[in-house]
Amino acid sequence: MAENRVTESGLMISRVFDAPRELVFKAWTEPERLAQWWGPKGYELKIAKLDLRPGGMFLGSQRSPEGHVMWGKFVYQEIVAPEKLVFIQSFSDEEGNTIRAPFSGTWPLEVINHLTLTEDLGKTTLTLKGGPYNAADEERVTFEGMRPHVQQGFVGTFDQLDAFLAKT
Repeated sequence: MAENRVTESGLMISRVFDAPRELVFKAWTEPERLAQWWGPKGYELKIAKLDLRPGGMFLGSQRSPEGHVMWGKFVYQEIVAPEKLVFIQSFSDEEGNTIRAPFSGTWPLEVINHLTLTEDLGKTTLTLKGGPYNAADEERVTFEGMRPHVQQGFVGTFDQLDAFLAKT
């Protein structure tokens, strides 16, 4: 039976950016900024919707260099500008309906992410904690097995955020 919880073995990533917290928050919450850095390197993000409010949704598609398109969404749970975002992330179709990940039939349908931003002397520390949400045991096991790859993916995405912030 699925429980409404995050697995204790979720992931946590922390990174310091040489940018003020307000700017880092805007990079996560303004479509024209988010489209310039989110996702794997070489992928193009097209944002169909970004409704920044609790219960609101980000919906977008990523196109790989080979032309493969995947849709995904965030459903915002909590927003405290400019210090906190909590959102449930899922793969989706273009209408925003949650679907299974294209790479695994047992990847969690929902992953919750808690993003916090703290600023010290003009630099922002971003901390991301996340893991399966409303997940079956099999989904939690799949997530745990893929955790090193998920962390590596976030490192690459945060490299792109760092480069974006350096240009801004």
